[in-house]
Amino acid sequence: MNALSFALVLTGVVLNALAQSLLKAGTNRLGPVEFSLGQAWPVALRVMSEWPFLVGFACYGVSLVVWIAALTRVPVTIAYPMLSIGYVINALIARFWLGETLGLNGWLGIALIGVGVALIARPGT
Repeated sequence: MNALSFALVLTGVVLNALAQSLLKAGTNRLGPVEFSLGQAWPVALRVMSEWPFLVGFACYGVSLVVWIAALTRVPVTIAYPMLSIGYVINALIARFWLGETLGLNGWLGIALIGVGVALIARPGT
């Protein structure tokens, strides 16, 4: 995988992970909601009034465009597994921005994901 292809894949993954974290930050601000047909509009209006949701939606939109560009250059059998990098990014964001914790098994799992991504992304595969 050349540098441009890797940059596109990584940018798409980072934007997707950031979108997820922003949605979580938005839900932290929003609090519990009751999902029912009668509450659809009030919940939608509350969601649309919180900046983390809006920025998260924008990150998703941009990540989709970047991901399409990446898929034009990288086989899906390589690109899709690299989405696993998002687990690592989300764990770090959750730990340092959202104040969540992750146990030893979680960190070991993330290390294994890193090894797997490195094996998939290495030249010659």
